[in-house]
Amino acid sequence: MKIAVVGTGYVGLVSGTCFAEMGNDVWCVDKDEEKIAGLQNGVIPIFEPGLKELVQKNSDRLRFVTDISEALQEANICFIAVGTPPGEDGSADLSAVLAVASSIGKAMVRHMFVVDKSTVPVGTSRKVRQAIQHELNLRGSNLTFDVISNPEFLKEGTAVHDCLLPDRIIVGTDTDKAARLMSDLYKPFLRSTGRLLQMDIASAEMTKYAANCMLATKISFINEIANICELVGADVNKVRMGIGSDPRIGYSFIFPGCGYGGSCFPKDVQALIRTSGGLGYDARILQAVEAVNESQKLALPRRIVARYGESLTGLHFTCWGLSFKPDTDDMRCAASLVIIDELTKRGAKVHAYDPQAEKVARTIYFRDNESIEYFDGKYDALKGCDALILITEWKEFRSPDFERIKECLREPVIFDGRNQYEAESLQEMGFEYHQIGVGDNFVEWR
Repeated sequence: MKIAVVGTGYVGLVSGTCFAEMGNDVWCVDKDEEKIAGLQNGVIPIFEPGLKELVQKNSDRLRFVTDISEALQEANICFIAVGTPPGEDGSADLSAVLAVASSIGKAMVRHMFVVDKSTVPVGTSRKVRQAIQHELNLRGSNLTFDVISNPEFLKEGTAVHDCLLPDRIIVGTDTDKAARLMSDLYKPFLRSTGRLLQMDIASAEMTKYAANCMLATKISFINEIANICELVGADVNKVRMGIGSDPRIGYSFIFPGCGYGGSCFPKDVQALIRTSGGLGYDARILQAVEAVNESQKLALPRRIVARYGESLTGLHFTCWGLSFKPDTDDMRCAASLVIIDELTKRGAKVHAYDPQAEKVARTIYFRDNESIEYFDGKYDALKGCDALILITEWKEFRSPDFERIKECLREPVIFDGRNQYEAESLQEMGFEYHQIGVGDNFVEWR
């Protein structure tokens, strides 16, 4: 098949590359000329394990262009995979999606299958259809097209695997012709599971939001339980094992920590809250999910202030991890943004180490924060600091040399935002160890 994918972010670049891996000819389109020039020269704009190798492998079937007209001269399937960031009121900003739809209407030369891959609110397909038809009317063209909803379920850090071996494919369409096309397109991806679920467009659009909001709810739920555990003297690590053993609950997404982040969960929870509110429905559970998560990002700063006092002037803290999760350099809505801001505004200095996110932190998120110093190694970042703060659970942080940590720190103090270590063994080694959801440790924000 001949496929155009508009947008070369996580979703677009990974999807386009994986389509090419299955033998399709793919045009990846982006208006960012610098990004496209980089891709043409093998420069991958994001860190995603396995992606660079797959792009190189399929260079004969992948083309990177800035002009959608060039792509649509050949392609008859066009995926819209641009961002839908939250607007000022938290609702999804569809301006980029609708701009692409207008461009498709201007450039298409044959019947086109237009596929919404971006995460969009229910009803977006109608707006996309209107934008395309408007441009066709201006051209006086009688060309026809189908609009299809095909939400993505890629996890950053495992996006290539998730795309090549999906656990399900959701297709929303109102025509048999479009359904057959999508079935043929995804057949090579589904040789193991065969789980292509066809439904109406509105249900497909809603499925994406419902999935992300459900996962966000599980995270906020276990963090709520962690806070209650601290008040009653329980251990959330044991509680997690107890409830996770129930197959109706399971172990996924019930790890207590310092809150979820990234480009999906925060944005999609907000968007569904705003969509519901606009229709007169008060989405109380989702509002609570969002509120708990924002509060949870302050869990470590609350403990640090309780330990050292409101003024942190003269203190140095090592932060292991900046990205919102391991195996990505994405820092959107990361807990590190809140934690480091709370520390430095109280006068602390921060030594930061992350295997991938340092460049993003330096150039975008902490560009003007002179209280942060970056290091190339996790132990170098510890030297002369008063405590270690674990924020992101990268694999290289799982089994560190604790004796070396003690030698580097001024005092053997660890604040663990992911409950990654064993409290008893650390305490036996002489560490002062703080984690989330254990015993009488709940601290109100001052």
